[in-house]
Amino acid sequence: MAKEKKTVTNAMRMLTAAKIKFDTIEYEAEAVGDHFGETIAEMTGMPPEMSFKTLVARGDKTGIFVMCIPVADEVDLKKAAKVSGNKRAEMIHVKELLGLTGYIRGGVSPIGMKKKYPTYVHASAEALNEIAVSGGRCGTTLVLSPSDLQKATDCVFVDIIRE
Repeated sequence: MAKEKKTVTNAMRMLTAAKIKFDTIEYEAEAVGDHFGETIAEMTGMPPEMSFKTLVARGDKTGIFVMCIPVADEVDLKKAAKVSGNKRAEMIHVKELLGLTGYIRGGVSPIGMKKKYPTYVHASAEALNEIAVSGGRCGTTLVLSPSDLQKATDCVFVDIIRE
């Protein structure tokens, strides 16, 4: 009987190379429908306030940047534009994700993108011992400390969600 091969994503390789401790949680990606952030949080057993989704935007001055916010929240693009040094920001189109990040929708990790983009994580993460982010593919979640995420991405913790 063949052994089941464990998935290793670019995000995992980067964390391992940087000697950053993380855990992985795998889930059945096909079972995820709409509102997949909250659904994935439920499937992985991570509370929604500890589960962060990764969003990619384009600023009018600085270009592409990355945001991580709790799955139940919505990004405030005005706040995001301001903290990233832009007057305006808009979400990139789904068709652009793979080319810009190396990841597909539902599997975008803030770690291990094709290029190191400025990354902004909602300030609520700083108060947590650990957070969950995408592992770089649908069906894989990484759990690590916010400070380790900061080491891996050089992220800044800021307020970027709608009130």
